[in-house]
Amino acid sequence: MPTIVLVDDDANILASVKMALEAEGFATRSFTDGNTALQALAEKPADIGVFDIKMPRMDGLELLRKLRQTSQMPVVFLTSKDDEIDEIFGLKMGADDYVTKPFSQRLLIERIRAVLRRTKAREQAASGQVDKDHAIERGDLRLDTERHDCFWKQQPVSLTVTEFMILDALARRPGVVKSRDALMDAAYDEQIYVDDRTIDSHIKRLRRKFRVVDKSFDAIETLYGVGYRYKDQ
Repeated sequence: MPTIVLVDDDANILASVKMALEAEGFATRSFTDGNTALQALAEKPADIGVFDIKMPRMDGLELLRKLRQTSQMPVVFLTSKDDEIDEIFGLKMGADDYVTKPFSQRLLIERIRAVLRRTKAREQAASGQVDKDHAIERGDLRLDTERHDCFWKQQPVSLTVTEFMILDALARRPGVVKSRDALMDAAYDEQIYVDDRTIDSHIKRLRRKFRVVDKSFDAIETLYGVGYRYKDQ
């Protein structure tokens, strides 16, 4: 099983997450500060990192920035509800996903698995093991479902795993309304409960990210009381 590096200054979070991951068969290495983790990763790389953003001395963003100088190891951030700017900045720097505190350990495990699958697909594509085109094109949108890459008007848009899966579910059938329940099923493991507001928040973030690239972006439509649909272009 893959090795996961956990970095958080909260010893209780480290202990509980470590226990949950090892119960699922993962190997873990845990650190309470970014500098120690960075040195350890230089000596012995891991398959994926889970970093808290808010840490003293070296925070998660700085740890990611320094890590990216030598490694493309996938990283999932742990953030607080007020860290939206840090989340966006972290994704632009090369983080792969984030989970907001307080979080379900089951949700974190599923996000880790999804990022590992995406990383494996990218590595296979880069090595030529995947020769089929797994792209979905809808007007100005291009989704590479093998690599989990997203482009709008040929400009990259950084999406989390969850955001990508929601967008993919909408774009596969333009003009067809998807209820919030349907989008939950597309983006979350059936054992994980999320409420309607969670999907609404993801849609809001998706629109915001696309409008960074194109201020006139309006491809995701809301049908109040029903759900969402991708505009048929």
